Amino acid sequence: MSLSTDLLAILACPEDKGPLYYLEAEEILYNPRLTRSYAVRDGIPVMLVDEATMVDADEHARIMGLIEAEGIAPTFTES
Repeated sequence: MSLSTDLLAILACPEDKGPLYYLEAEEILYNPRLTRSYAVRDGIPVMLVDEATMVDADEHARIMGLIEAEGIAPTFTES
């Protein structure tokens, strides 16, 4: 299930308040600064730091490769 563009435009990491990357096929929102992913369950982002998943260096590289290959934009741009 895809997240709406209106929702994506306001989603930020609950810890560092920065933008995230939505990987629809993986059903995650990813914060590359903290190497942390947040699950999207039944179309609902689970934005709880305690439920986030830390990813290792290999998984980070894989996710960043997907973001680059698919041209995924961050949820917002910092000013």
